Amino acid sequence: MTGPLGVAIVGCGNISHQYLGNLASFPGVRVVACADLDRARAEEVAARYGVPTAAAPEEAISHPDVELVINLTVPSAHAEVALAAVLAGRHVYNEKPFTVDRESGAELVEAAASAGVLLGSAPDTFLGAGLQTAARLVAEGAIGTPLTALTLFQSPGPESWHPSPEFFFQPGAGPLFDMGPYYLTALVTLFGPAERVAAVGRRARDERVIGSGPRAGTRFPAVVPTHTTALLEFAAGQAATMIFSFDSPLRRAGFIEITGTEATMRVPDPNTFGGEVRLRRTGDEEWVPAPTTGTEAGRGLGVLDMAQAIREGRAHRATGELGLHVLDTMIAVAESAERAEFVKIASTCPVPAPLPEGWDPAEIRFG
Repeated sequence: MTGPLGVAIVGCGNISHQYLGNLASFPGVRVVACADLDRARAEEVAARYGVPTAAAPEEAISHPDVELVINLTVPSAHAEVALAAVLAGRHVYNEKPFTVDRESGAELVEAAASAGVLLGSAPDTFLGAGLQTAARLVAEGAIGTPLTALTLFQSPGPESWHPSPEFFFQPGAGPLFDMGPYYLTALVTLFGPAERVAAVGRRARDERVIGSGPRAGTRFPAVVPTHTTALLEFAAGQAATMIFSFDSPLRRAGFIEITGTEATMRVPDPNTFGGEVRLRRTGDEEWVPAPTTGTEAGRGLGVLDMAQAIREGRAHRATGELGLHVLDTMIAVAESAERAEFVKIASTCPVPAPLPEGWDPAEIRFG
């Protein structure tokens, strides 16, 4: 087939606006349907972005012009919606997390392979200029042999600003599962797959208090660890120390440092598509910025790369295997913290190839 790839958005919550705003600027894709269990919401979002069809999820999946389904439903529905799309012969791109458990994730990967369709997963921030530049520098030997990484995400917790923060403190969430996909995806694209992990988890208090909105002052239970420290060992030999916390008065987000035999590299926030890469070589007294090249077009880059892969018959980069490996690693971190022992990570994934120099979403057209 030629021409823009037809896509459907399934799940018209807040994140859909980021996707729809960006996808409208990519000539390689065309959003032909918006779907949601709340049809009125689907109609509202479709009208806002000029999408011709508003539908129920099953109607969007079966729409004759839809080749790829962008699954933006709540995490607990990711596997069900994605599997329905795969069985209908549609390619699928899931928001993070890939699914909520290893079993459904593995079933989905196997089903896509059997159906001959591509499966993708957020986050796709590693396709942005910041992390692409970092990956090229590592591959070129700018820091020597990569040895270790340190990542930090620390905050007092989302209840201070979010009007309905309870879900952040329930199973499948917490700082590990909420922010872990960004940091782990960045490290896997730089180091390759993880192999084993040791971790500890803590919960500063059993109750939290909503700090803003009409329910300010309301208490609610926190049932998952709100601070996790993990030590990861990668298959290629590197090690990483990672902290995810909702218990810190000191806010530190987007902190990633990669240490090699010749230099240390400070990597941009993995929850963004741009940012500055800085190097500090042995003997340097200051950080030295590295020229950053690539696109900062935002969420949807993984979808566009998938569209190009579909049209060209090649592999894409934000794969389901990568999403499943990151999910498997997060679950292993949680298991290690609970068991107080190292946990092996059974899954693996291919390391995404770098984007071509000059890859520009505004220039990608098919036919």
